[in-house]
Amino acid sequence: MALWVRFQHAGGEGFGTLEGDSIQPHSGDLFAAPTPSGETIPAAGLRFLAPVRPGAFIGLWNNLHEAAAKAGWALPETPLYFLKSSRSVVGPEEAIRPPAGYAGRVIYEGELGLVIGRRCKDATEEEAASAIFGLTCVNDVTALDLLNADPSFPQWARAKGCDSFGPIGPAIATGLDASALRVRVALNGRVRQDYPVSDMILPPARIVSLLSREMTLEPGDVIACGTSVGALPMRPGMVVEVTIDGIGTLRNVFAPAEGAPAQPS
Repeated sequence: MALWVRFQHAGGEGFGTLEGDSIQPHSGDLFAAPTPSGETIPAAGLRFLAPVRPGAFIGLWNNLHEAAAKAGWALPETPLYFLKSSRSVVGPEEAIRPPAGYAGRVIYEGELGLVIGRRCKDATEEEAASAIFGLTCVNDVTALDLLNADPSFPQWARAKGCDSFGPIGPAIATGLDASALRVRVALNGRVRQDYPVSDMILPPARIVSLLSREMTLEPGDVIACGTSVGALPMRPGMVVEVTIDGIGTLRNVFAPAEGAPAQPS
């Protein structure tokens, strides 16, 4: 198992493996046999970045049995997906902000993220499983009142693609068994979501296989596997933390829109 991170150091950006309280930097391509530098950097004081900058950022809807049962949704046989803007991506400790002028509800959605490590097209489930480089935490932030603002056209891309609405991190973990994991989300320290990945309707390898029939997946692409019950609106000043054991905690603060006054949490 390894924990891959991206970070700022000495005026530049780097990537490497997090090993206890230090980082071993690497060079080359994360997805093509990166080379360790042989040195270590203390992790304390570093600014950690989103561990990957996806070319395609894909999100699933209605992929957890508990949420489907509660809402009365039929179980899908293929991924029900949307695309988030790659420009929505932020890393741990970065602020989540609603767009200027938006005063509606903004909700968190804690999810398991799959990071693709090799080109994947028309893949079998076995091939798809081997194409998953690692796992990360995703917060699929949504401006809920934008989604159906126009009754003639559900605006998934707009509601989920705003700047800062795609926190990813803090690391990409390799060698984990996804089916044994749980996703927990705490809002101001109070756990609001806590569900097993094993409750997914479509498991990771099947998701990747089915998506690869419709679009070519490339190294660095991220798939957010869908969320369960407990996704709620945030208020400015609130801290939202998505935790998956073995990966870490993705912590962000929900901040007011630019130019808006701060509100008490």
